[in-house]
Amino acid sequence: MFVLFFFLPSLMVSAQRVEYLKEDSVRIERLLKQAVERRGSEERMLYFGRQFLNVPYVAHTLELGTEEHLIVNTRALDCTTFVETCAALSICDAQQQCSFRDFCNNLQRLRYRGGHITDYTSRLHYFTQWGEDNSNMQLVESVLEKTHFSGFATQKVDIHYMSKHPNSYKQLRLHPSLVSVISRQERELKGRTYPYLPKSKLNLPSAQIGFIHTGDIVAIITSKDGLDTSHIGVAVWQDGRLHLMHASNLYKKVVLDKKTFYDYSQGQPSQLGIRVFRLR
Repeated sequence: MFVLFFFLPSLMVSAQRVEYLKEDSVRIERLLKQAVERRGSEERMLYFGRQFLNVPYVAHTLELGTEEHLIVNTRALDCTTFVETCAALSICDAQQQCSFRDFCNNLQRLRYRGGHITDYTSRLHYFTQWGEDNSNMQLVESVLEKTHFSGFATQKVDIHYMSKHPNSYKQLRLHPSLVSVISRQERELKGRTYPYLPKSKLNLPSAQIGFIHTGDIVAIITSKDGLDTSHIGVAVWQDGRLHLMHASNLYKKVVLDKKTFYDYSQGQPSQLGIRVFRLR
């Protein structure tokens, strides 16, 4: 197989390199064209998520090369690239865009701070950064912050994992000067608070937590020191119960989990609950 590149005119002055295989661009354009005829009224994130069921779970697919650039890989996904790929496709579909170049432009807007690629630190590494930036870009909206529900808990953010463990990240090992930038970005969010739905309430019926819609992006809050979230996926209601569609490290592929979201979370002691975002 040949790795292909093109240069995507960015919001910055310089063009951005896009790395992909031919099968990736063919698949993206095929999915966008098929959606026009086949999606009907099905929620976009659900529709596009289903197209990636059983795609292998592979971590670190964005850590290629020594310099930051846009990478498109539809052959192997982790939880974040799965959600971002579905979201970029959904935005294209909503805007009646069917080209691979349009997809790449939307993917870059979702993945990088302000849609700009400079270096490794311009990527939105923590979900809180991702949610803040994409809300500011009016690509997503926070569902829980606009919802009146007595059962929310509050997360107080204190992220520092990356700056405290730089050797765990290839690009920080290669470019140690970036650690101070990562640390500054982490401190910018320290102390901010956000509502989340405790995992004990994920078993409630839609009559009570119906403010979560099928297709919403859900981020799982974690108790692990220095992190804000540990996993993300897409909410799906089935038979009156909430389920999770996600690129699963456990199943080693993209799945619509047969377990309810509640049952899934009960088997994860460090998971506390979820924050919820919706594409605008």
